[in-house]
Amino acid sequence: MKFIKFLIVGMIFGIIMTKSEATSWYRIQEMFRFQSFHMYGIIGTAVMIGVIGVALIKKFNVRDFSGEPIQFFPKEKSIMRYLAGGTIFGLGWALTGACPGPMVVNIGYGFLTFGIVFVFALLGTFLYGVVKDKLPH
Repeated sequence: MKFIKFLIVGMIFGIIMTKSEATSWYRIQEMFRFQSFHMYGIIGTAVMIGVIGVALIKKFNVRDFSGEPIQFFPKEKSIMRYLAGGTIFGLGWALTGACPGPMVVNIGYGFLTFGIVFVFALLGTFLYGVVKDKLPH
């Protein structure tokens, strides 16, 4: 029962993703073909909300669900890791027509073939966990 607020936020997120057409394979393809600004506007809005959210978390020392302070650790600056990770993420996004958020929303919307994408996303996450200590971070 204590997780009901997360379920409600997830449902609201799914509704917003659907109504904004961010789950549409056609909208995503338009973005990757530079035929429409629609998705870039959604992504830009999300980035700005994220920046404001992180600033508020830092300013007010917000705590997580278990009461621990949320901390942001500086990362080593290496352009190669961002290029490699972004390329892999972008290829997966372009091939499937969905990043992780819309992928789950599409399953909930009834597009059950996204279950295959979801399984392979979980497999990729698991494999990363297995080999992460061997990767150059």
